[in-house]
Amino acid sequence: MQTDTTGILLTLLLISVVAVVALRRINLPAILGYLAVGVLAGPHALGLVRDIHDIHLIAEFGVVFLLFMLGLEFSLPRLVSMRRAVVGMGGAQVMLTAVITGGAALMMGFSPAAAFTLAGVMTVSSTAIVIRQLGEQLEINSRHGNNAVGILLFQDLAVIPFLIIIPVLGVQGAADDAANLTLEITFTLGAGVLAAILLFFGGRWVLRPLFREIAKSRSAELFTLAVLLTVLGAGWLTNSAGLSWELGAFLAGIALSETQYKHQIEADIRPFRDVLLGLFFITIGMMLNVGGLAEIFHWVLVFLAILILAKTLIIFLIGRAMGEAPGVALRTGLVLAQGGEFGFAMLSIANPDLMTASERQIVLATVIFSMVLTPILVKYNGLIAKYLVPGYARGRREHAVEIRQDTSDLRDHVVVCGFGRVGQNVARLLSSEGIDYTAIEVDPDIVQQANEAGLRVYFGNSTHLDILQSAGLDRARALVLTHLDDASTIKTIEIVRGTNRDIPIIVRTRTDEHLDRIHDAGATEVVASVYEMSLALGGHVLRTLRVPISKILRQMEEIRREDYAPLRHTFHGDRARDENDFAPLAPRTLKNVTLVPGAKSVGQRLGDVLPRDGSVVVDAINRHGIRGESPDEGVVLQEDDVLTLYGAPEALDMAEECLLTGRPG
Repeated sequence: MQTDTTGILLTLLLISVVAVVALRRINLPAILGYLAVGVLAGPHALGLVRDIHDIHLIAEFGVVFLLFMLGLEFSLPRLVSMRRAVVGMGGAQVMLTAVITGGAALMMGFSPAAAFTLAGVMTVSSTAIVIRQLGEQLEINSRHGNNAVGILLFQDLAVIPFLIIIPVLGVQGAADDAANLTLEITFTLGAGVLAAILLFFGGRWVLRPLFREIAKSRSAELFTLAVLLTVLGAGWLTNSAGLSWELGAFLAGIALSETQYKHQIEADIRPFRDVLLGLFFITIGMMLNVGGLAEIFHWVLVFLAILILAKTLIIFLIGRAMGEAPGVALRTGLVLAQGGEFGFAMLSIANPDLMTASERQIVLATVIFSMVLTPILVKYNGLIAKYLVPGYARGRREHAVEIRQDTSDLRDHVVVCGFGRVGQNVARLLSSEGIDYTAIEVDPDIVQQANEAGLRVYFGNSTHLDILQSAGLDRARALVLTHLDDASTIKTIEIVRGTNRDIPIIVRTRTDEHLDRIHDAGATEVVASVYEMSLALGGHVLRTLRVPISKILRQMEEIRREDYAPLRHTFHGDRARDENDFAPLAPRTLKNVTLVPGAKSVGQRLGDVLPRDGSVVVDAINRHGIRGESPDEGVVLQEDDVLTLYGAPEALDMAEECLLTGRPG
């Protein structure tokens, strides 16, 4: 049995690798690949896997880790800051969709327990697919993108009560009469609240001190083991209390969400989550009976159409009721019109007797096909809105005309894209020098507040050339990009350079991860926040040590002229991250190579043994304790020289191989 299970796992993993690589080539989500693998390899298709029971038991832990990550990302301040989209639109969407779906199921003859389960399944959308697709299309920060993220966040939180109640429904004894069922649900919810309280205080009094001590040991293995123990231990506790494993994992995530170890925990647990969640989606695909699909396909198409149209209409009406423009409301509905991964989780924990096999197949196929259609709906949501909403395209043109009219008097001004904290400070400095500016911002609240203050700040996306031109780009002295989305930054620069080759473009970025790409796109100056912070701190240190201010400023200016090249040469540990924002540092790093006796490069000139394409730079040579920085290419290498090389990890490995053996790596 063990050998059979191992063979099944290896087969599934092999097929999954091929499928996911193929989907990545055409920019489709990996989830679709896992579902396709499950459908093909399952007992109803090719039959590579006959019994999915053992695999399913393992795969269910993928949902456990997914809920843990959801709890880990839970942030009350974030909920408060997005309360309009999360609580307002998200709460209304979940409530209306659940009531309408549940009511329709009751009218179709489903039991109350089955109707409640169907309501939960149809309420949620696919967070994984939607967020990825919106991010690739640079629409996360758009009006409809912000709405979609807020609604998804509420949907994810609303899953918890469904996961608590659904396992109780249909249990023999609890469902004999309404009173017993109500009592059982009340008891289960009470147990859930008690578990939440115990894990919350347990997290503060036990988990946080425990992880503090474990972190002091500086053992990566111990830290990872502690995380796994926390996830599975919390799940076991709630399962022992008659609740789901997922609830315990979610509560454990919340307990650790406000600790300083949150990001490290997330990095450690993600590989386990991704692998096990992939297996979970594979088992879901295996549950689909493709052989019997022809008999129910007409019903699947009917329910698929109803699901997409109903969710789109519900979200559209909610958006309009909350003051959104028709086009924005429709685009929000289109990107969230599908079922989601948590719907599968609800189906997997529901009592098999709630629905017939045929009904379960119809629901399963409907959700799967809706997720398959999601990339298309998200990709063309703007185009669909232009066709279905009269005046949507005209409204955007009118908005651009209004901006153009309002800025028609400006000449030699500066266009600022992004009016957050940095953008506002840049604008303040411009105003202090009597320089006019216009600003483009995607956050409507910031735009409204700025307009009330009499500032020329307009709602729009900087990747749209018509918005930039309406803000007076052709008459401007400079363009400033202050947001932190490097993909949007690069796209904006490329669009601008397609029409204006001369305007100075000054860019702010967080790290130097995409510094070269931003320069290649056509940026005039790039300011990396992490290096400017290093310069500021270093300047204060030098001033404290009484180094002349003129010398400090000269050194800083020289570093900036070299695009922070001296500051990029840093040693990175395996877990190196910037301590302030946990953004990954640049992919280039330093590496020391010692020329041991017998190294082939000993006695040769430095310039003759390393590649001349600039992929590897010799930062310094340490010879008998004397360090020489930026050595000349004519330096002859000696035994025991320690060369400090700078470059990408792969290039550094090849350079080391070349220095020691004389062969390219």
